[in-house]
Amino acid sequence: MRIRPAGAPETGARAEGCAAMRKRDLEISLQKVEGFGSPDPSLEQYMTPAAIAADIIFDAYRNGDIAGMKVVDLGCGTGMLSIGAYLMDAGMVMGFDRSEEALETARRNAACFGADIDFVLRDIADVDEMADTVVMNPPFGCQSRNADRPFLDKAMELAECVYSIHMLETLGFVREYCGRKGRSVRSYKTYKYEIPHVFSFHTKTKKTIDVAVVNIR
Repeated sequence: MRIRPAGAPETGARAEGCAAMRKRDLEISLQKVEGFGSPDPSLEQYMTPAAIAADIIFDAYRNGDIAGMKVVDLGCGTGMLSIGAYLMDAGMVMGFDRSEEALETARRNAACFGADIDFVLRDIADVDEMADTVVMNPPFGCQSRNADRPFLDKAMELAECVYSIHMLETLGFVREYCGRKGRSVRSYKTYKYEIPHVFSFHTKTKKTIDVAVVNIR
């Protein structure tokens, strides 16, 4: 059941008409989002690339999962996906993260866009805000094995529709895990995800990994 916020616009006309913003314009806008000042390696705080974020949000929009809907961003970081959802006419956007420093940056970013987004300091396990759609870029599990599982559990608890980024090599696991929870990966897209040199243990200027963005329903 959809929980579109009271007073939010219907989305049927938009699904067949013009988008709130062209995908290229959305990407250009998201390139202005400020990243992490002092990223925490234990939280795998890597900023979602603007091109990938724009593609995720635009696809979700075309699927009728953004405009007029209540969108929750789990592990929102500095607000990349939250702001993308707002720019594509989400009815309500909330972002949750356990890092106050990241949320302070997210609030500054939102202010620069004039975006009305509620950013909340809360551990993922304690989030109880139901949504129409969850968007998230959970930890890949490089620093803590299976770090994405609590995010998957919580996302499927909160919403019927989830868009989530995972390492491509774990796609089989994600499909199987969602199946055990009575959900399925309806579709996925693959991307080259560039991780810049931000931590002392990084030995290269940047590293590129293959990721899959899954749509769970």
